[in-house]
Order: sequence, then structure tokens, then C-alpha cells
Amino acid sequence: MQHWLQLMWDSLGSLLWAGLVFTIPLTLITFVLGLLLGLLTAVTRLFGPRPLAAIARFYVWVIRGTPLLVQLFVIFYGLPSLGILLDAFPAAVIGFTLSVGAYTSEIIRAVISSVPKGQWEAAYSIGMSWRQAMNRTILPQAARVAVPPLSNTFISLVKDTSLAAAITVPELFQAAQRIVATTYEPLILYIQAALIYLVMSSFLSSLQVSLERRFARYGGALEEART
Repeated sequence: MQHWLQLMWDSLGSLLWAGLVFTIPLTLITFVLGLLLGLLTAVTRLFGPRPLAAIARFYVWVIRGTPLLVQLFVIFYGLPSLGILLDAFPAAVIGFTLSVGAYTSEIIRAVISSVPKGQWEAAYSIGMSWRQAMNRTILPQAARVAVPPLSNTFISLVKDTSLAAAITVPELFQAAQRIVATTYEPLILYIQAALIYLVMSSFLSSLQVSLERRFARYGGALEEART
């Protein structure tokens, strides 16, 4: 037991550094880019011309219907066959962004569709253009409804970044794998990595609850979370 505790203490710095330098930036970058891609995809599917809407539907169908790990392998190991060489981190950013974009597009499309048509009519009645109505009326209301599912997507993304280890991104999980390769102690190190992910997810879950309460208090669209 003492040996395991010492090993966990010795490896903690390396794991936290990998999380700080790779896991957290990968999560933040891909979520922001994926959210923008998801918004564009959702708006295209709802209001765009049929050819573009069909392309958007095809993109969502492919990404949601195939495993994320396979997508990462296609981007990092497959594209070099076509002469497209990507470093591990950019490949992971592309893969996770495409995945987040597909899933968030469905969330955004659903919440935009849930806004009553009367809100559109009210915006048009006071002289707003489509863009003004979307920016000032529809999206603010949709955002309040979208907070819980988008927060869950973000928390899931933190854990999914561990898949980037498969394409050699030196994030938290691969840091654990490298230490295992030298210490031959997979059980304790993988448990330690899992605990770090658990702490991050728990912290983000608490932020999600606070965010939902704030929107419920000021937006009036979300049910007040139980204390």
C-alpha cells in the first residue's frame, strides 16, 4: 500500500501537467469550435437552401453514426495515404470538433425549433429582420433551454479526450500509459487517472448546477434546481 501511495504521489505532477497542457486546452478549443460548427449546421438545416441542408444532414448522419475513435484514426492514420499529414494535436482538434459539432447541432436545432412561432411573429411585427430576430429574440431564449444538454456535452468531452491517447496526443491518459510502461503498475495508475477525470467532471457538474440556477432565476425558462 505504501508503495502505491508513493507511486501515485510521484506520478501526480506528470498527470496534472499533461491535463493542464493538453487535456484542458483540447477540451476548450474543440468545444468552442464545435459549438460554432453546431450552430452553423443547425441553422443551415432549419433555414438553409435544400442542397446545403442535405449536406448538413449527411455530415451529422456520418459523424453520429460512426465511433469517435474510428474518426480519429481516419484523420490521423488514414489521411496520410492521400498526402495529408497532420500532427497529433491538430488531428485531435479536427476530430473532436467534428464530433462536437454534429451532436451540438442536434441540441441547437431542437431548442431553436422549441421557441414558439409567436416569438418570430412578434419580432417581425416591430420591424426586425430575420437576423435581428434570431440574434435578439430566438437565440437568447434557445440558449437558456440549451444550457443543460450543452453542459453535459462539455463534461462528456472532457472524458472523451482520453481517446486522443490513441493517436499519440500526450494528454492525461497517455501520460498515465507512459508511466505504466516504466513502472508496470497499470491498476493504480489507471485508477489515479480515473480519479483525476472524476474530480474534473464533478467540478464541472457543480458549475453546471450553478449556471442552471442562474438562468432559472433571471431567464425564467429553466426549473429551479433542488437544493
